[in-house]
Amino acid sequence: MQSEPTSADTATRSPGAGTAPASRTTGFREVLSSFRDWWGHEVTGTVDQVAVIEKRRAECQLSARYLLMVSMSAGIAILGLLLSSPAVVIGAMLLSPLMDPIMGVGFALATGDFKWLRQSGKSLAVGTLFAIVFCALIVMLSPLQTVTTEIAARTRPNLFDLAVAFFSAVAGAYAMIRGREGTIVGVAIATALMPPLAVVGFGLATMNLTVFWGSLFLFVTNLTAIALTATAMARVYGFSTSLSEKQTQWQAILIFTAFVALAIPLFLSLRQIVWETQATRQASNIVEEVFGGRATVSQMEPSFDVEPMQVSATVFTPEIFADAEGRAEDLLSRRLGRPVDVTLTQLRVGTGAQAAEEAQLAQARAQERAAREQADDIADRLALLAGVPKDEVTVDRDRRRALVTARPLDGATLAAYAELERRIDALEPEWDIRLTPPLRPLSQATFELVEGEEGEPDSYALTPQGSQAVALAAWAQSRVGVPIAITGPAEAVAAVRNAFSHHNVAVTVQERGNGYGPVTLEWATRGSD
Repeated sequence: MQSEPTSADTATRSPGAGTAPASRTTGFREVLSSFRDWWGHEVTGTVDQVAVIEKRRAECQLSARYLLMVSMSAGIAILGLLLSSPAVVIGAMLLSPLMDPIMGVGFALATGDFKWLRQSGKSLAVGTLFAIVFCALIVMLSPLQTVTTEIAARTRPNLFDLAVAFFSAVAGAYAMIRGREGTIVGVAIATALMPPLAVVGFGLATMNLTVFWGSLFLFVTNLTAIALTATAMARVYGFSTSLSEKQTQWQAILIFTAFVALAIPLFLSLRQIVWETQATRQASNIVEEVFGGRATVSQMEPSFDVEPMQVSATVFTPEIFADAEGRAEDLLSRRLGRPVDVTLTQLRVGTGAQAAEEAQLAQARAQERAAREQADDIADRLALLAGVPKDEVTVDRDRRRALVTARPLDGATLAAYAELERRIDALEPEWDIRLTPPLRPLSQATFELVEGEEGEPDSYALTPQGSQAVALAAWAQSRVGVPIAITGPAEAVAAVRNAFSHHNVAVTVQERGNGYGPVTLEWATRGSD
């Protein structure tokens, strides 16, 4: 006879079968609690919060040293960008004076210290505006104002830039909290705060809005990511705060919202870059397809900002195809879903990959030979016009610049030398041609009475001949470097001096009487005041 289970047996078996999920939940909670205890004791408990905050607060002061470092960093950055020198640009990144106030903003937000936040925000705003204006002034005074590859690289931020800023900010905040300041050097190079700000100054000086807004967005992306990540890191490390629990929740929501707001346009920019890369690859594949796979595509240059989209390429092919451009346009337009204008330069070569490679080398050699011949031709013409041997002409092929000092020619005036330079410069628009004339006499600057409009008094102004005399003297002074002495009535001298100021010309002044009259322009002797 089988006995029924007793209540004791039931009590013994029931817990084992019915509490397994509860047991796993309890185990997870214990692990989480253990991790929190370890983090609070071994990690946050070992951080000297007072020392960290005091050091961060001291680094956020708006001082003469801070502005000096901003100007030095900005100056190095803009010169490196104009010269397209990555090494010089990295030198500006190493200084990174803006990193301290940005980190100060992050820590102030985390601790709820609004006085510190105002201090850091003020230092950041002043430093940012100072850097932009300083860089803009350098660009306006610089003869180099072209968009280099280093400048262009900082005008199209994308989602990867946000990711770089985030991970760099994590490393930077960790280094500051744990006292490992050496890591900041790598963080400064990674986030690159000053170069995009220098590009903002370049865009402002050249009135290039595409460059201005693109680089400004990159700077704002880096700034926001660093500051908000520093805030989150400070909260994770348990820095004491005066914020209430509700304010803390709102702070977390705002940080998340800010990252999402930045991520959306950056994602769209990244998607556009990916599309352009794929479109370039497709264009190359289609051109090769048009030539039956026997051609080699060289120098593929797509233009995406025009309508229709333009694609230019040089093709090394064993056979010339008359309808290659039309077929490529049709295939590429259907593949990309937008109209495309294709321009192909076909160079006939032998068959095989080796022949194509040899053709590419031959083209490179031809371009080098053409550049050398062009430089030699410019040197010959300058030597002939200046009346000097060819070896006295300085030619810089890399920078496309040619300089020569002219020999004095009987009867030749400064206007003649200026016209010689203008003519040869017009024949070589891609070159900077400079002819230094001998010290010929300068013309007088004359004035005439100009009747004022209704209700306005009459005034004096330079005559057309006087304006030409000032412009010619300014050109000559920029070439020879000798100051110009201005002598004449006080008011007339002041007007001529003001005209010279627009050309950045060094002058000396001697006033004789008052009013308006002819002003004598002469080369100043050395040592004159």
